[in-house]
Amino acid sequence: MENRDALRRLLEQGVAALGQSLAPATVEALLDYQALLQRWNTAYNLTAVRDAEGMVTRHLVDSLAIAPYVTGQTLADLGTGPGLPGIPLALLAPERTCLLVDSNGKKVRFLREAIRSLGLGGRVTATQQRVEDVEGRFDCITARAFASLADMLAWGGHLLAPGGTWLAMKGKYPTEELPGVPAGFVVQAIERLAVPGADGERHLVVLRRA
Repeated sequence: MENRDALRRLLEQGVAALGQSLAPATVEALLDYQALLQRWNTAYNLTAVRDAEGMVTRHLVDSLAIAPYVTGQTLADLGTGPGLPGIPLALLAPERTCLLVDSNGKKVRFLREAIRSLGLGGRVTATQQRVEDVEGRFDCITARAFASLADMLAWGGHLLAPGGTWLAMKGKYPTEELPGVPAGFVVQAIERLAVPGADGERHLVVLRRA
């Protein structure tokens, strides 16, 4: 299932199952990103997902599942790794500026090549920093399998603009993490995400400033 036509069908089916639709140019850009990630992954071990169809389902479609919850014109993706969910979300919304944050040098090198290759320069940037050292304020912050709710808000809570939305992507319902949400933040919702083709549970914790 490695050929691009089959991957295109898989992506379009997954997106349709989410109740979304993509412009043809966006589909092609997402597949370009997947191909680049797979190519770099052989040398740099950027993700444990090795096969192309797994990348489409577990990375692209999984990232796009939170698109309806993203708000505002500025986004920071913390602990982005190889750009997840930040790059798929950036490809989906050309009007939004995005900052991709990771402390791993080889992942940031990949991100910078992806930004160049995908023509995202000028509105998407990648920085090699610890989250607590990042400066700025953002309308929306995303974090995918990055840390506990308590830790991610302690390290990066200063980055959320007043009225902004924090989107924490989790697997199982984060029952044990909820008491650790620090003062100043409130859980607005916990949404169960149905990601077609992906194993296991998916939940999205939506937080705002109290």
